[in-house]
Amino acid sequence: MSVTICQSMGFVVSALGIGGIIASTCMDQWSTQDLYNNPVTAVFNYQGLWRTCVRESSGFTECRGYFTILGLPAMFQAVRALMIVGIVLGILGLLVCIFALKCIRIGNMEDSAKANMTLTSGIMFIVAGLCAITGVSVFANMLVTNFWMSTTNMYQGMQNVQNRYTFGSALFVGWVAGGLALVGGIMMCLACRGMVPEESRYKAVSYNASGRNISYRTGPYKVGSGYEPETKTRKGPGYEEAPRSEDGGRSYPSKYDYV
Repeated sequence: MSVTICQSMGFVVSALGIGGIIASTCMDQWSTQDLYNNPVTAVFNYQGLWRTCVRESSGFTECRGYFTILGLPAMFQAVRALMIVGIVLGILGLLVCIFALKCIRIGNMEDSAKANMTLTSGIMFIVAGLCAITGVSVFANMLVTNFWMSTTNMYQGMQNVQNRYTFGSALFVGWVAGGLALVGGIMMCLACRGMVPEESRYKAVSYNASGRNISYRTGPYKVGSGYEPETKTRKGPGYEEAPRSEDGGRSYPSKYDYV
């Protein structure tokens, strides 16, 4: 029962994590404009992995996608790739985990097969969570580097050159979602250990007679018909065994020998 609960909880937690990874990847607020030195502004900028948006004070929002791939920074493209890999592995893990649930019986699938599928889905969830956490952390590192570079330029009198950006809500969603996927994958791996059937090992037991060792030999058993005459060995004072001939046969005494 505990194995089923652990497996079900791992599936639910992993599903929430994969859903959060998909949501964070599609969100536009990966980086938002820092309003620390300019709290009152008519334009608010924020950027995502796929497009950049501008929101005016009137409530009008205009977004524009990135129409280039080679023009984007290499780290930015690496973040995209990590998030996509995490989503693909997470979806595949969910499909495998559905068929591996103990509460769902499909045909004559054995428990060992379900255990292997559970372990596979758990590993996929763990890798997907690590990809999401790594991608979000790399993007956050880029933001921190650009933020301090912008701050340095601002104090040098070039504050109008570029705006400073800080962490957006998508980063926090990605961190939480990656952690949930990681925890769900660990729970699936733990549930796999309880699903593996125990191997029955029979050890041969040798029985020895007490005292000295006695060996028993069994020979061929001849079944008689019951009509065979009994051969009696006649040994007496007037009886002598007939000598055998040289050719290996037996010579019988003649009638003159008894006279």
